[in-house]
Amino acid sequence: MLAISHSATLMGVTGHPVRVEAHVGDGLPAFNIVGLPDASCRESRDRVRAALLSSEFVVKQTKTTVNLAPTHLRKVGAGLDVAIAMALLVATGQLDAELLRDHAFIGELGLDGTLRPVVGMLPLCEAVGELRPVVAHSSAPEAALVRPDVRCARTLVELVRCLKGDDPWPDADPVATSAVRPEEPDLADVQGQSVARKALEVAAAGGHHILMVGPPGGGKTMLAERLPGLLPDLSDQAALDVSRVHSAAGALDDASELLRRPPLRAPHHTASLVALVGGGSSLLRPGEISLASGGVLFLDELGEFPAAHLDALRQPLESGIVRVARAHVGATLPARFLLVAATNPCPCGVGPFGPCRCSAAQVQRYQRRLSGPLLDRFDLGLWVDPPPASQVLGSTSAGESTASVRARVERARLRARARGVAANRQLRGAALERCAPLGADALGVLRDRLSAGTLTMRGAQRVRAVALTLMDLDGSDGPLDAEHIHVALSLRTHSQALGVAA
Repeated sequence: MLAISHSATLMGVTGHPVRVEAHVGDGLPAFNIVGLPDASCRESRDRVRAALLSSEFVVKQTKTTVNLAPTHLRKVGAGLDVAIAMALLVATGQLDAELLRDHAFIGELGLDGTLRPVVGMLPLCEAVGELRPVVAHSSAPEAALVRPDVRCARTLVELVRCLKGDDPWPDADPVATSAVRPEEPDLADVQGQSVARKALEVAAAGGHHILMVGPPGGGKTMLAERLPGLLPDLSDQAALDVSRVHSAAGALDDASELLRRPPLRAPHHTASLVALVGGGSSLLRPGEISLASGGVLFLDELGEFPAAHLDALRQPLESGIVRVARAHVGATLPARFLLVAATNPCPCGVGPFGPCRCSAAQVQRYQRRLSGPLLDRFDLGLWVDPPPASQVLGSTSAGESTASVRARVERARLRARARGVAANRQLRGAALERCAPLGADALGVLRDRLSAGTLTMRGAQRVRAVALTLMDLDGSDGPLDAEHIHVALSLRTHSQALGVAA
């Protein structure tokens, strides 16, 4: 007898619908799963058989074949367990096929028949379309973020009784959440560093990538950790996109609501390339650059990252996506983040700020990891000097708070949205020409820098976008003038200092 149920599988951050076909017929006793399952999915036959026996259902010694369609799509994980069990119950005559018609079953089965959660509940529930998702009881709050009509059950027995109408569907338990959001580090804690504070404001307002170079203890990490607080809350669509990525990675800590604050990801320099960019052998999990989408990716000690890892960021920084391809599977993952990086000028960390102990060869090897094309993608860059002792010790004057700076950033972002982009850095080609026209004096400044070879064409486009952000923060309109161009150039000094064109 043939039976059909529905479910979904996860690939990258996207869910794909799966049609589970179970056939029970004559032949030597066997249980085969076909349709391109991975190892964990093939193991479903043992989990499902044990769960059915523990739940006191009949498991016949027949030839059983389960097909997971479409067969060209790789099926990963244990999220198809419940759908396979439901199809088998129908195929063996223990459940009416009509009861499954309008449902999709997503969840893992324990050997005792309990329904367990799986990662990626948001994209999986989105993938089933008009079918009503049925998930594990603990997954219901997360699933309800995108599917208010979700149903849940704790065990296989409870699920069958609810489908038959013998018991009512259980309600999801309310998730205990804190009414108070965790406090973000305040920019007012930063003493001095007026130029760096201005650069952070510009980076937040225009979505511009920023590199800070300086000795240890200069405040680079302290500044970077306060950048996410300057960003406005995520819009409804952005919150859904960000939450979908975190759900696919199993990193959605609070299942009661979508992520509303921009995330901050700070991977260690020993992280592998797959951990940073995403991928894997078959599941293609999102990496740190995808988890930072909509927020900030902070690379501390940039000079300690392997050169291959850093160069892998060049394409995502331009396109906002990363395409991960393996022999039999591929996925497109989001990667639209604001990159903030910090590095020492040399291995000893002192560089031009004091008596450097590094040889010229050591400095060259250290800086060689930062390729010219990568540095060219930083819109802002500055040397972060240690603040004077008079500004740190005994000072009673606090700097401007995060809240007041964020208000200016939000006003600048509103102007960018009126141009059809989320931030000025997304302006390209004709759109940048239209939104950021150059005055005669500003055009002359850029021509001189291009002719001197101290600015690339990409760098010139970045300078124009930064100058436009400066105008937005000032609330001014009109063609870009030489003053805004000069300020934008002054906030882009790292590349020349490290010995490459800007």
